[in-house]
Amino acid sequence: MNGFSFGPHLTSDGVAFRLWAPAAERVDLVLGDAAHAMEREPEGWFTCDIADLHAGARYRFRIDGDMEVPDPASSFQPEDISGPSEVIDHRSYTWRATEWRGRPWEDVVFLETHVGTFTPDGTYRAMIDRLDHLVETGITALELMPLADFPGRWNWGYDGALWYAPDSSYGRPDDLKALIDEAHLRGLMVFLDVVYNHFGPEGNYLGLYAPPFFTRTHTPWGIAIDYRVPEVRGFAVENALHWLRNYRFDGLRLDAVHAIDTADDLLLRDISIATGALARTSGRTIHLVLENDDNRASLLDPLGEPPAGKYRAQWNDDYHHAWHVLLSDERFGYYQDYQPPMPHIVRALEAGFAYQGEPSLHREGAFRGEPSANLPPTAFVNFLQNHDQIGNRALGDRLVCDPAALDAALAITLLAPMPPLLFMGEEWGATTPFPFFCDFHGDLAQAVREGRRREFKQAYETFGDDVPDPLAEATFARAKLDWQELQSPDGQRRHALIRKLLAVRQHEIVPNLRDAAFGEAGIESDGTLFASWSLGGELLTLTANLSTYPSARTVHSDSFIWGEPGPLAPWRVCWTMEGA
Repeated sequence: MNGFSFGPHLTSDGVAFRLWAPAAERVDLVLGDAAHAMEREPEGWFTCDIADLHAGARYRFRIDGDMEVPDPASSFQPEDISGPSEVIDHRSYTWRATEWRGRPWEDVVFLETHVGTFTPDGTYRAMIDRLDHLVETGITALELMPLADFPGRWNWGYDGALWYAPDSSYGRPDDLKALIDEAHLRGLMVFLDVVYNHFGPEGNYLGLYAPPFFTRTHTPWGIAIDYRVPEVRGFAVENALHWLRNYRFDGLRLDAVHAIDTADDLLLRDISIATGALARTSGRTIHLVLENDDNRASLLDPLGEPPAGKYRAQWNDDYHHAWHVLLSDERFGYYQDYQPPMPHIVRALEAGFAYQGEPSLHREGAFRGEPSANLPPTAFVNFLQNHDQIGNRALGDRLVCDPAALDAALAITLLAPMPPLLFMGEEWGATTPFPFFCDFHGDLAQAVREGRRREFKQAYETFGDDVPDPLAEATFARAKLDWQELQSPDGQRRHALIRKLLAVRQHEIVPNLRDAAFGEAGIESDGTLFASWSLGGELLTLTANLSTYPSARTVHSDSFIWGEPGPLAPWRVCWTMEGA
């Protein structure tokens, strides 16, 4: 694929500016009160070289003598999404972790975080002070929810409209680099969630001067992006490389790729191939992960090194949904597809996806998924909570259930061969809610309120004013983690459990994951859950009683890595590892 070189570039004597604006007759570069006519080139490109200009300069583009817009490939927006763009010199940061080349995929234990709510200050710099906590817990990969510039002061990040600019509410670009640098110095990988299925509803002006960016197809979040157009596809591919190269992220998680309107997986292929080329030339280990409601097993290859058209793994919503039904007994929405839950948990443990081509009641009978048992277990990122499964609830409440049941679920999730993910604070049992929040204004703000009321009509009828207003600053403030909970008796107990589980994972599971393969799983006549996996020359076996009733089963083994001999009490989990 040809490189298109979006955004400004520092030259030996100034700055070169470029904009793809095929529908514009004239484009001017605006620097302060001065306007410089840009030269129109073939294929809709406009260029302008300005001598004696340096990093820190702020600029806009004026389209056809009328509207002034930010650079769609802006590296930074110091005055929010519709303000001037700032030229950033990405070469000026002095990296300290110069020997860092990443870690193998088998090492990964994710902690998903939202920068604005992870600490009281809500900044990149403030996160640095919490990195040692991650290392002590056993986390190996810090995952940041999207950073692309969004309108206002707070947002989940999925409303980003300027994809290249880390939002200024969290700090400057060098602050983000310092966070990643400090993480690498501690042996932590850092991943970024990126959104290529839509632009946010405010701050995106591409339709005015580059209408080929969009199709007539609609997604749940707006008009679809047309990745059949080479320049459009190049914009997203260069964005992925921008985060990986300029900020040295160790990997990306691509949000909701099932909502990308593109033929023959062109965008997904090109991002993976370009990332693989970067990994080869830099000697780095880089990982790509998908969120994909379609359960496309054919897109996954956790063993490919470097990526060459495919992806390491996918977030496994099936695993979460089945466990959520078991632990909470909720049956609304997509949870209706996981009744009863145990067969779906079994299938996720023995073959990855629970839905591998079966009809989905929630999707009105549509067939969902592809066979996945031939893939390694490391192709499936498993979790009991994440930002979606907490935040896309009316109250933004976390999973609440019998502590013994949740301990059992964690003991299975964190020791199974599949890469585990925790949501920030889950490692100590945080009770802080994570409701949906954004900082829109005017008609857009009202549309969001009305949309939430339609989506959660029953909750508004039940809880009334207790349902948080998604536009209120108080809602954003409520989502900030209460780190004092970590020091409570319950917080200390849960944190100790997580630390022990992750220590066992690191010492017993991780060394054998490269050759892991699915085995068998099922429910025995006495209700006992069993599952097994081949890990190189070892056999990893799970035996568990996932009920409130004592089992008649007694577990005996000389090879326990978790649990001990004796009867299977309610919610008891035992793991063994022995030579196959």
